[in-house]
Parts: sequence; structure tokens; C-alpha cells
Amino acid sequence: MLAFSTCWNNGRHHDGEAMIHEIVDLGFRHIELSHGMTVAKLPGIRKAFKSGLFTCAGVHNYFPAPVEVMIDAPDAYEFTSHRATDRKRAMDMTLRTLDVAAEFGARYLVLHMGSVPMNPAKWTRPLTTAVAEGQAHAPRFIKRKNAFVKKREKIGPLYYHRAIEALEQIAARAAELEVKLAIESRSRYEDVPSEREMIALQQHFAENPWVGYWHDFGHVQLKHNLGLLDHGQWLATIAPHLIGGHVHDVEWPARDHRVPFAGTLDYASLLPYFPAACPLVWELSPSRDAADIRAALVKWRTLFPDRA
Repeated sequence: MLAFSTCWNNGRHHDGEAMIHEIVDLGFRHIELSHGMTVAKLPGIRKAFKSGLFTCAGVHNYFPAPVEVMIDAPDAYEFTSHRATDRKRAMDMTLRTLDVAAEFGARYLVLHMGSVPMNPAKWTRPLTTAVAEGQAHAPRFIKRKNAFVKKREKIGPLYYHRAIEALEQIAARAAELEVKLAIESRSRYEDVPSEREMIALQQHFAENPWVGYWHDFGHVQLKHNLGLLDHGQWLATIAPHLIGGHVHDVEWPARDHRVPFAGTLDYASLLPYFPAACPLVWELSPSRDAADIRAALVKWRTLFPDRA
């Protein structure tokens, strides 16, 4: 199933129905309702849905956005937070989002699980800058990257267990509503779960059919570019747990959410890991041009007709 995320044009519309029409005009009928959506757009989205204008492939937490958050901030509240009030707000908003997902007949809910308290300005960003400057094999880069991994591994367990505890509660409600929980791969090593933690998480829920893995092509490629993993090897490892993925490209080394075929990703080598019917959702930056998206869609359907 090929689908398109509302993150591309959400910020340009006050009316939900007009937002849906613009995506349908690109050539997509399946849509993922994404984070950052104001509750004011819901009536128009409901109208478009009831008229049969689109089908809802899935929903991305939080949907709609918390009313007190004025910007698109899917990580405003984290299940891993040291603030109990933030963890409760994250839970309440997620359970509300699950109800909305069920209303729209969504197959899945994409979840961010949180982060460890390591400032990306100290870790991920300097490493990215070094890679951009051609220093990926320099001893200083390797030393810093190894220190990053060791520190992340040392402090990670507490935050991983908070994520697991939250997910156990959410999974109970997801089973009642028959909406799968798709735990997303993140772009920063500071985020939860890491790849090692993702494997442990999937093993923890191995007997639960409502919990699985959501592969973000761009996020994983960013880690690949930092030498933190190999994109293809990671997909081969995690493939048994796949629910679907966010499709976007990466301009070397770290500009993601580009239009497919505008960057460095080799989709032909990665798509075989995905079951034929699973959702592949184009998740593009609002700055991407509609004409480029249409051209990429034509190319995609030519190259991958079984994924269109």
C-alpha cells in the first residue's frame, strides 16, 4: 500500500478537507494522518473520509496535537520523561489518538517512545558535522563516536524500561481497538529505542500481534551515514517485525525528508524486505515541491509497480 503523510501540507491549511484534496490531487488515495494537526481540522478530515475521498492507512502520534502545544512537536511529551506529569500526558494523548485512529479505520499507530537525556548538540550534531567534513575515518571521530555509544548504553536502561511500561499499557487498548502499534526507528542515537533496544522490545512483545516495528528510511540512513549501523543489515535483522515504513530520501549526509530519488537511498535493495501489502508512506518536508512529488511518483510506479 502506497500512502502519503499529511505532514507535507498540514501547515498550509486551516481546513482539513482542503488539505486532503491537495494530497489526493498529487495521486494518492491512502493517507497517513500525522502529528501536528490542530483539532480544528478534524471536521474537514471527517467530511473527506465519510465522502470516500481517501482511506486512512494509519495515524502518527499525537493526533490531533495537544491543544497547549503551539508548534508541530510530536516529542513534546515523552514516555521516558523524568516528569511524571509529562509521562501521564503522553499516555492520555496516546490513548486519545488510538480512539481517533480506530474511528478512521487506521491499520496502525506510529509511536515515538522517548529519549535518553543526552543533548544532541553535544553528540549527534558534532558527529554529523565531522562526517560532512570528510572526517568519518579520523581517529578523533571514531573515539568520540565510541564514547557516545558507551555513554548511551550506560544510561539507557532506565528510559528503555519506562518505554516498555508505557507500551504495555497502550498495547492493551490497541488490542481492543485492533490497531497495531508501530514503534518507529528514530534519527538520533539519543532516542529510544536504539537498534539494540528495538530488538529487545520486539522480543518482549513477541507474543503480542499488536506491537511491531516501523522503519523510517531516512532516519535509519542518517545513522548509516554516521557509521552507527548498516541500513541493509539492519533491515534484514528487523524484517520479521515490520509493519510498514516512512519513505523519504536523504541528501548526504543528513538532510532527510527529501522527495524519493532526490538523494542517496537505494530503494531497489531495501524494498524486498517489506511484505508486498504493507504500508509505505511518503513522509516529506513541507518545503518539497508538488511537481517534484508527482514526477517521483510516476518514476516509483514505473520502477516498483508492485509497491504502488
